[in-house]
Amino acid sequence: MHFENPIKRRKTRKIWVGNVPVGGDAPIAIQTMTNTETTDIAATVAQIRRAQDAGADIVRVSVPTMDAAEAFGQIRKEVEVPLVADIHFDYRIALRVAQLGVDCLRINPGNIGREDRVRAVVDAARERNIPIRIGVNAGSLEKDLQKKYGEPTPDALVESAMRHIDILDRLDFQDFKLSLKASDIFMTVDAYRKISSQIDQPLHLGITEAGGLRGGTVKSSIGLGLLLWDGIGDTIRVSLAADPVEEVKVGWDMLKSLKLRSRGINFIACPSCSRQNFDVIKTMNELETRVEDIRTDMSVAVIGCVVNGPGEAKEVDLGLTGGQPNLVYIDGKPMGKLTNDSLVDDLERMIRERAANLEEERKNLIASDV
Repeated sequence: MHFENPIKRRKTRKIWVGNVPVGGDAPIAIQTMTNTETTDIAATVAQIRRAQDAGADIVRVSVPTMDAAEAFGQIRKEVEVPLVADIHFDYRIALRVAQLGVDCLRINPGNIGREDRVRAVVDAARERNIPIRIGVNAGSLEKDLQKKYGEPTPDALVESAMRHIDILDRLDFQDFKLSLKASDIFMTVDAYRKISSQIDQPLHLGITEAGGLRGGTVKSSIGLGLLLWDGIGDTIRVSLAADPVEEVKVGWDMLKSLKLRSRGINFIACPSCSRQNFDVIKTMNELETRVEDIRTDMSVAVIGCVVNGPGEAKEVDLGLTGGQPNLVYIDGKPMGKLTNDSLVDDLERMIRERAANLEEERKNLIASDV
């Protein structure tokens, strides 16, 4: 079953965050942010590496002090993934991390201070080909905008964004991306829709302070899903009160479900009922953990009974349908029977074999096209 993806992405200017393209025809980049103390270099490096292994394209690091800036410089040397420095108020920190190899500066030009300080940061970014991310947040709107609108609104977010953009326009700097985040889905979606018709720079999507792992995942999936369906968004961060690795996993699942990117296994599993011939939930919990290292783009169905099982199993790379015994399909053809005694072990083995075969097939296809 193959349907043409109806999502038509908005055309934006392409910028580069290190070696990762953002905007234009580039894939939607997945980001996360460290929650370690930046001055704890070992802990921060370890967390960044785990996020990269999970599939993060870009990682943001908070740099609130000069000590943190110096630590950032050492962190930059020890990791491969592009790093964004999150900086507020002190322009000297931005200048220092620019010297130390930052790949993107997350600032709001308006809170850096005098225009000569903003100009110094922009000049440093221009000289080193460092893009800037303008980050507007409903929780930190300018006081006059709070007074004008009475409370955060989509129009207030857009007006704040345009103020920062105007500063960069005066300095003839267009190498930036923009985010307009709120914890409220409706406000966030409306703000992004409004700004997307006014600028052609890439948009960084997020529902800020979305919540814990479960609630934040649901809220982010709804809000970002609406925008992505509209073709809006060039990079995303799922903000969760959870391990940054979970943010990356949810981001990937979100993009995979909308067929905007693919990486690893796309599982199709039934919720289970009394018809099941094996414990579907237990099987899936164990299986997902075992094979999360697989990066091959493939679909696997795990269905507990013969009602929907054969139909689902025949439409994927590898499918299991419950029965007496259980039956495995590969590319739509029955290829083996599995008993419950060693079900997860046997499934893992067959999935890894199928992933290896798919990789070999794709390599041969690429070689034949050269």
